[in-house]
Amino acid sequence: MKALIITYYWPPSGGSGVQRWLKFVKYLRDFGIEPVVFTVKDPDYAVTDESLIDEIPVGIEILRQSIWEPNQLLSKFKSKQQHTSAGFLNPKPSFFERQLHYIRANFFIPDARKFWIKPSVETIANYLNEHPVDLIITTGPPHSTHLIGLRLKEALKFKWIADFRDPWTAIDYFHQLPLTERSKKKHKELEEEVLRRADAVLVVGKTMQENYKKFNKDTYVISNGFDTSEETINVELDQKFSLTHVGMMNADRDPEILWEVLNEMNAEVEGFKEDLQVNLIGKVAEEVRSSIIKNDLSKYVHLIDYVKHQKVIAYQRSSQVLLLCVNQVPSAKGIITGKIFEYLQAGRPILALAPEDGDLAMIIEKTRSGQVIDFKDREKLKRTLKEYYLLYKNNDLYIKSVNIEQYHRRNLTEKLSEIIKRTK
Repeated sequence: MKALIITYYWPPSGGSGVQRWLKFVKYLRDFGIEPVVFTVKDPDYAVTDESLIDEIPVGIEILRQSIWEPNQLLSKFKSKQQHTSAGFLNPKPSFFERQLHYIRANFFIPDARKFWIKPSVETIANYLNEHPVDLIITTGPPHSTHLIGLRLKEALKFKWIADFRDPWTAIDYFHQLPLTERSKKKHKELEEEVLRRADAVLVVGKTMQENYKKFNKDTYVISNGFDTSEETINVELDQKFSLTHVGMMNADRDPEILWEVLNEMNAEVEGFKEDLQVNLIGKVAEEVRSSIIKNDLSKYVHLIDYVKHQKVIAYQRSSQVLLLCVNQVPSAKGIITGKIFEYLQAGRPILALAPEDGDLAMIIEKTRSGQVIDFKDREKLKRTLKEYYLLYKNNDLYIKSVNIEQYHRRNLTEKLSEIIKRTK
């Protein structure tokens, strides 16, 4: 059978958004499904990673449709440093920036890729007349892709699966957007229409599943994961007591109690400040930088800009401890950062600042891969860091995870293939 996958993020796009469906496409043929990918031509990606092109399976048909993105116009009025995701909205914008944020939030619904919807529907409809497929899959964000799927289903009566890598109105930065009540209502209406009309819905965690099952009983959890190609990277452990965080660290993720505890341990624990090294790989918000400076940690914290995926994996495997910081937002319980699965394969102890009753905590607990500490639990955080440091000094800081193979990309794709065949 054949499935048409509609995705905005595709190599050479970098970052986390591209990984999920690049890996599914890699393995779908193993389960009797031929993927056809529909994506953008000349997109405005915030980050690129040319090395990911090598992971596209040979012979996969890839269709591309040009897109006009208002970001290209709006960026002319902003500095390069401001070309970022909504998760990095400037907390102190100028008057002009506030106007741009307002326009983007309220005039480009569901998102700034809305102008891709109409030409994509036309192009895909023409393609399908000559090249039939068994069903269509859309993945978002951007959630404009789901509106492409919705319109194709209405016009052509195809079976359609909507995949949510992140929630729509419950995404961590939704509350930061300067939306009018009318715009919020429009978002919710579109989200519910997509959920109700899709033949099946895919989500990455239990909390999202519980929320979305109210609108579509055929909502399934298929998490993100890790891949076989990542097993070939061998590195030595850092000599320092390294704590490594991979991914964006915006203001909502700022682990203030971590910086405070590390500062205290520098003063209280003999030899700690000589051994300490913190690696923050990815974009770091100014608020986080300020917290680091405030706690006299600048000399211990290495800020590392975006690096290629293979290099990221090497950092993870060489680190003594892997940090996960969940956004401190109302939807925190349902947040599962994609890096958790690569962390699992890295085999290093995970230290997560997150809700202890959340979806992320459940994964770490079931795999016995580290410790989850509530955002405000300073005592547990300090105790855990001291335990890890003592183990490090004794060359005995290791973790023995269990049941992680369920998160291998091939096993996840097998689960996906069963849903696809059931939905067809």
